[in-house]
Amino acid sequence: MSLDIHWFLPTSGDSRFLGKSKYGRLTDSDYLNQVAGAADTLGYDGILIPTGVGCEDPWVTAASLAAITRRINLLVAFRPGLLLPGVAARMAASLDRATGGRLQVNIVPGGDAAELASDGVHLAHDERYAQADEFIHVWKSLLAGETVDFEGRHFNVKGGKLVFPPLQQPHPPIYFGGSSNAAHELTAKHVDVYLTWGEPPEAVAEKIADVRARAAKLGRTVRFGIRLHVIVRETTKEAWEAADDLISRLDDLTIARAQANQARMDSVGQQRMAALHGGKRDKLEIAPNLWAGVGLVRGGAGTALVGDPEVVAERMKEYADLGIDTFVLSGYPHLEEAYRFAEYVFPLLPGKQRQYSGDINFTGGPFDAAIRNVSQS
Repeated sequence: MSLDIHWFLPTSGDSRFLGKSKYGRLTDSDYLNQVAGAADTLGYDGILIPTGVGCEDPWVTAASLAAITRRINLLVAFRPGLLLPGVAARMAASLDRATGGRLQVNIVPGGDAAELASDGVHLAHDERYAQADEFIHVWKSLLAGETVDFEGRHFNVKGGKLVFPPLQQPHPPIYFGGSSNAAHELTAKHVDVYLTWGEPPEAVAEKIADVRARAAKLGRTVRFGIRLHVIVRETTKEAWEAADDLISRLDDLTIARAQANQARMDSVGQQRMAALHGGKRDKLEIAPNLWAGVGLVRGGAGTALVGDPEVVAERMKEYADLGIDTFVLSGYPHLEEAYRFAEYVFPLLPGKQRQYSGDINFTGGPFDAAIRNVSQS
């Protein structure tokens, strides 16, 4: 089975260390272009462009990448509560055409009520999913070329129509994540690819089974993906040392503040992430080679696969055996780690061997001769 491997675009900043340090990187268009260009060249299948008040705008960012990338899919995350479905449909259709059919969308109802309120959204958890249900219904109908008359609790559309259709029909694929009952119901009804955060395999298997059963009742099938960080080195010992180094600048007060901030969120997924480690540095390996250190201070996806290339590939295969066919990955810093993961792990993954064929023998040719001349001079 071939796997889809996506990378992550750090539009809220990047660093070699989590928490405060003097080694942060300025997030500007030049750096984001470097990360996206590397992912495109290296053979990643897509790149996730996140959403949030601390991120660059995902739609504008994606549009800026359309001309500098050639083959990679642009997975644009956005909140349905901040856009009318007709406007979002026109944006999606335009970007899909501009990229030659490379748009994917990640619809995010949101899990931080305070952040949503700062943008003017004041809906309770389940009501946000009800709003997203109406939004996706109208959005999909418009992109499929229908004339839409719809009256719901959140949207009222009369004679909605899309003049310029997307290249992908009936619409660009919808990615979606969430751990609540409301999220699973919405997934079963509308979503193409369900994304879970990186929980232990047995927990992921339960979520897959639940979503799959709900979708089957509606006569639908859903694909499955997982959002993970990766820390891969030539040896597993070096990988664990790199994991420890990533959180070496964190003090207990910073962790406590981050955990308190996450605790006020109404996201079931965030609650599940926090429960994996309980804010404790000594309880971070929550399953073989699955490390929860990122979640000490980072909201959302908080776990990483840690190990040498063979170990990481094997752990990915374990998720694939459960039904996962899409991996949305990231690593700090994102530019170097995009290269490292592709060079180390792609040769071990189904469908990726064509990108890297193994050791390159430089001996016996002009390159080898040049090295000898340099060494003798």
